[in-house]
Amino acid sequence: MEHLPSDPAMLLSVVNTKLRDQYPNGLDEMCNDMGLDRAILEKKLAEAGFEYSPTSNKFW
Repeated sequence: MEHLPSDPAMLLSVVNTKLRDQYPNGLDEMCNDMGLDRAILEKKLAEAGFEYSPTSNKFW
């Protein structure tokens, strides 16, 4: 995750923008394409109070 922001608010913004603009098929697609560990990404955002919604394809 070295190419993503470490600040949780910035990370949320970048991830949700990528999900909206480049990965409409969901978080798995983004993580696979970018070589990210989904569990680590979700944990980092969960620690900041955000949870992924597959229905809306974004973190809330």
